[in-house]
Amino acid sequence: VQLQASGGGLVQAGGSLRLSCTASGFTLDYYAIGWFRQAPGKEREGVSCISSNGGSTYYEDSVKGRFTISRDNAKNTVYLQMNSLKPEDTAVFYCATTRRCHYYSGSGSRFRPAEFGSWGQGTLVTVSS
Repeated sequence: VQLQASGGGLVQAGGSLRLSCTASGFTLDYYAIGWFRQAPGKEREGVSCISSNGGSTYYEDSVKGRFTISRDNAKNTVYLQMNSLKPEDTAVFYCATTRRCHYYSGSGSRFRPAEFGSWGQGTLVTVSS
């Protein structure tokens, strides 16, 4: 079972995109879902996470106030609304499942890819300056 991210594309700095994450073969209702991104030559970085019922959301520091994660369990879809995009947001974006969002405070990454599964193909977001 895998997730499928879609909705990427080319956008100018300051623009917006909405990514979608859907599942084939299983329902997302029981999973928390995380969004990650990986820029060329860099490690995969957690961007945001949403609890299974949508009641709790978490964001990596650099996207707070710009990105919004949401979900529609009736449509079996999780969204990532990205506003005020910057060239440094350019990356392949992935979604993945986890039992619950674990947000790590302090220095370092806020989310750990090893705690997520059902990775599928990502979607490329390119932000031009």
